[in-house]
Amino acid sequence: MHPGRRNFIQGSSLALLAQLGAPTRAIEPIPRKGRQRLHLSLAAYSFRNQLPNYRGGKGPGDAPMDILGFIDYASTLDLDAVELTSYFIPDPCPPGLAREIKRRCHVAGLDISGGAIGNNFAYGPGDERDRQMAYTERWIRSYAEMGAPVIRVFAGHPKGKGADHEKAVENIKRNLETACGIAGKHGVMLAMENHDFTTNIDRFLDIIKAIDSPWFGANLDTGNLAPTPDPYAQLARIAPYAINAQVKVEIPVNGKKEAADIDRIVQVLRKGGYSGHLVLEYEAREDPYTAVPEYLARLRKALG
Repeated sequence: MHPGRRNFIQGSSLALLAQLGAPTRAIEPIPRKGRQRLHLSLAAYSFRNQLPNYRGGKGPGDAPMDILGFIDYASTLDLDAVELTSYFIPDPCPPGLAREIKRRCHVAGLDISGGAIGNNFAYGPGDERDRQMAYTERWIRSYAEMGAPVIRVFAGHPKGKGADHEKAVENIKRNLETACGIAGKHGVMLAMENHDFTTNIDRFLDIIKAIDSPWFGANLDTGNLAPTPDPYAQLARIAPYAINAQVKVEIPVNGKKEAADIDRIVQVLRKGGYSGHLVLEYEAREDPYTAVPEYLARLRKALG
């Protein structure tokens, strides 16, 4: 039986072959050792209406809370960690702010479970592809400064009518390989989310399985699935490859949102062998200050 993709970190000859440009094997489900560990985190995106939005060159506006305020608020909740979305942090992130984020989380007793960026890897060679890669590298460096172990990224999606989906998938794979090389140099993993173009889990897993890097895996998002009568079965297909897990309070059944079965989601992750953070990303209509503590309590109970 050939070694799994992460076994080559421990001396497998596959690492040497990769350096020499020889073909490597597609990834397998992530091998894990020891006791399964599940921790609770909260995504800053849950408070997207309270935080400043810096995407697309926007400024802070009159937002009532900044990213440090989010950390302070999270410290009052029953949490183990926070996920810090780049949209709510100036781009580029000032080094002093990155260090203060790291310090603020540590003194609050919170880990940084990860970060998130809004990239699109569907572009082929050219100016836009170069901008996407520069953006990705910029945030890899910033999250490494904060001490984030993983960054949630997107495959992206092809633009325009009649776009060549097959070509887009090849671009995504090629760009992910490049991005993983950059991430590995900074000790940060990339977790590709099932989103938009990759809510089709066949397409999603085709991409995931093609990227043979120890710095790569899946971000399982319980709310982003193409229409299916059994979304939990689709999540079960992703779980063995997951290095990050986002939990939404609603789940699509045949394309329509229903209340998520939190206990069942946790069971899917346990059965899939997942260890790591369950990141609550609250997107429903109720005020997050009211709803988030309630859903965190439900998740904590499900974790046992």
